[in-house]
Amino acid sequence: MSRVRVQSFAISIDGYGAGPNQDLQNPLGVNGPELMDWFLNTRAWRQMHGQADGETGIDNEIAEQGFAGIGAWILGRNMFGPVRGPWPDDSWKGWWGDEPPYHTPVFVLTHHARAPLKMAGGTEFHFVTEGIRSALDQAIAAANGRDVRIGGGVSTIRQFLAAKLIDELHLAISPVLLGSGEHLFRDLDLRALGYRCNRQVAGERATHLFLSK
Repeated sequence: MSRVRVQSFAISIDGYGAGPNQDLQNPLGVNGPELMDWFLNTRAWRQMHGQADGETGIDNEIAEQGFAGIGAWILGRNMFGPVRGPWPDDSWKGWWGDEPPYHTPVFVLTHHARAPLKMAGGTEFHFVTEGIRSALDQAIAAANGRDVRIGGGVSTIRQFLAAKLIDELHLAISPVLLGSGEHLFRDLDLRALGYRCNRQVAGERATHLFLSK
């Protein structure tokens, strides 16, 4: 049976999962890349981009585990790109070049329809206009028994948490303060929603918390 997982989602000490003013030049918002320092230095990340170096250790092991057993992904539209409103055309194909790192079907939440987009390496983007439950139903069907990973961003994860649809939530707490941006926990009572932290691991560059229902 497919589990719904959030993996390697980085937040700041003060709870922000992205900085303010996201745009083409700042896809994670102003100062947002500081959240990802733990991941960008891992061997897992480097290998995804054709590089042979990168740090091993706890952070790397946890990053690698986050890709194991995943049969489909769900992304918010902002994770796919900076285009807002109706799609002007089909020229934007994501942040990742011709071969995105997913290698599975990816379901993108949007209010504006768009034809599916096939990319190199097995990634195919499907644009879902019917909301999170429709996206999840489609992702579970496509995953064929493997797990579904909710890739973000903050708004998407918040919606799935509020609906109690996430089975496992891995947060990488980066040792930075953003002060503003998109706050993951705003108006969410995770305890009341049934979530508990059942594991914590100190990595080299982040502290990893694992929550489940």
